[in-house]
Amino acid sequence: MSFLSGIGDLLKQYEGGAAPGGNPAEHFDQVAQSVPCSSNAGGLAQALQSGGSGGFGQMASQLFANGNSGAQAGMLGSLLSAAGPEVLAKFSQGHPDSPLVGMLQQGLTSVTPQQAASVDPSEVQALAEHVHSQNPGIVGEISNIYAEHPAAIKALGAAALAMAMKHISQNHG
Repeated sequence: MSFLSGIGDLLKQYEGGAAPGGNPAEHFDQVAQSVPCSSNAGGLAQALQSGGSGGFGQMASQLFANGNSGAQAGMLGSLLSAAGPEVLAKFSQGHPDSPLVGMLQQGLTSVTPQQAASVDPSEVQALAEHVHSQNPGIVGEISNIYAEHPAAIKALGAAALAMAMKHISQNHG
């Protein structure tokens, strides 16, 4: 008996890409509790790469706003680690008063939950867009961080959840 036996029928409904009737957030809860975090990460990465719901920056901002302080700190650490000199210059010009500018200038690659709490989600959106333009692999890093936080993932909305579940289904069907 596979680990998907309890949710296999539900996932099959998402294989075609259209969300079945019912509540996608509730469906995602069922799926997220039944599959390994790596499966959640793969589904989330697929949703983030889709460009839906405003693109990667917007979706990263939503995850940040709805994540716990540990996930927020992890996201910022990943973004800061991936930010090169071009990203620093572009972001600093557009957000001179952001606490992220100081973190970037100091070369920080990890932040505390308290530091993360001082950052506005709109600034995370802008930084995520800049980083993603230079390093598309950031999608995988962010997905791995948030795979353990299904409540934050649910904030991305029904279309993103359907895409994530479709990906999970295709990889575990």
